[in-house]
This record gives sequence, C-alpha cells and structure tokens, in this order.
Amino acid sequence: MEIELISKKELLETTGISYGQLYRWKRKQLIPEEWFIRRSAFTGQETFFPRELILARIDKIVNLKDDLSLDELADKLTGKQAGIEMRKSEFAARNIVSDMVLKRWSGTESGNEIYAFQDMLYLFTVDALLKAGEMSMEEGDALIHTLREHYPSFKGMPCELVFIRRMGIASFALISASAELYFDSGVKVIARVAMTDWAEKLIERLV
Repeated sequence: MEIELISKKELLETTGISYGQLYRWKRKQLIPEEWFIRRSAFTGQETFFPRELILARIDKIVNLKDDLSLDELADKLTGKQAGIEMRKSEFAARNIVSDMVLKRWSGTESGNEIYAFQDMLYLFTVDALLKAGEMSMEEGDALIHTLREHYPSFKGMPCELVFIRRMGIASFALISASAELYFDSGVKVIARVAMTDWAEKLIERLV
C-alpha cells in the first residue's frame, strides 16, 4: 500500500505557509521528523510528505495557533498530555466509548480502577472502528491485544494502525508513520489511520 506523497514545493503552494514556518513547526515538534521524506527527483534530492497526514496537521496548526502558543500546541499535538489519568467510573460517565466496549475490554469490575491515557486510547480506537461498522467484536479482541502488546514500543513516536482482511480473516499491524506497505491482490485494506489523530480526538474529549 503506497502512501500518496506531496512535495515540499506543492505543500507550501497549497497551504500558503512559508518555508520558515514549516521548519519552525518542525523544530517545535508540531510536525514529526518522520514525515520529512527525502527522495530522488530529476532535480536531485527533494523533500516529500505523506499528503493526507501533513495537510490535516497543517490545517489544525493554522486553526489553533492564534489561540495557543507553539509550545502549548506542541503539547496538544504530540500527546505530551498523554499523562492524563482517570478513574474508570468517571471515564464511563463521560460516554466517550460505548457501554458495550467498556463491559468487554475495560478490565476489572471496579469503578475505582485508574486508566492511563493509553488504556483509554485503546478503548477509544476499538469503539471508533466498531461504530464505523468496519469490525466485529471478535476482531476487536485481536485489535485490543495488538495495541496493548505493541503500541507502547513506539514510546510516543507517531505510528499508524493498519487493519486488513484476507479471505475473511482480519489482521492488525502498527507501523511507523508514513511507511509504505504493499500487499498481494488477495488482501483488502479495511482501514489505515494515524494513532496520533485518535489520540488528539480523545484528548479533546478528556480535557
């Protein structure tokens, strides 16, 4: 599965931002280092970006930069607020995820259990795919297992969730952001999403 790229020149023309802004936002970690992809072109080495991810990120930065400092914006976009914790009872009361998801994957029965941000993100991710009608409950079991086992390995670095199905059998993978994947014709890609997007949406619901 090849990621659609956009050149730096096209990006600046499309968004109207300057070269200086782009690299200042990079220094502030508003745009991940991994999204700056060096490729050979007829003019020599050029910089490209994953089109969908970078355009969405710049749109968010532009819309929020008048209300937040760059440091506050970096905290928001890079998940530094992921130190958020919440009691299970409070998380349930906010109706951020469905009761069905909480009952199946929330852990203990105690409402006093403390959820770390990652725990809430896993539930939020499963709930989003279930609500989209793209995943069964049994497939949700596999997704929760994948997230709990492998997501901490990225240590806060951007990654993407890939959900595929082959001959009716679902598989999930977590990959470095903007990595290219290629499958044979028997594989159907159900979803490919940036975990940072869901983390940002969850943070907005929590704070």
